[in-house]
Amino acid sequence: MATRFMRSHTHINIHPLERWVRIVIGAVLVIMAFTAGPGINGWYLIGALPLLTGVVGWCPIYYFLGINTNRLARVKVDHTKK
Repeated sequence: MATRFMRSHTHINIHPLERWVRIVIGAVLVIMAFTAGPGINGWYLIGALPLLTGVVGWCPIYYFLGINTNRLARVKVDHTKK
């Protein structure tokens, strides 16, 4: 059952260029967190979200707002066929 939900709700909704921008910005913020000093600070938490969404290619905020910047995924795909 979880597999059916993931197939229909977790398609890539971020454009490839936007994914790379998110990965770079997220990585820079995470690196800033580790070079700023001991302990985990706010930069790590702020950088983790764009890094994770960039790597995965799916943004939950975009999903709930109905935004899809990925032109390739705008074509409806029927995942129920085997």
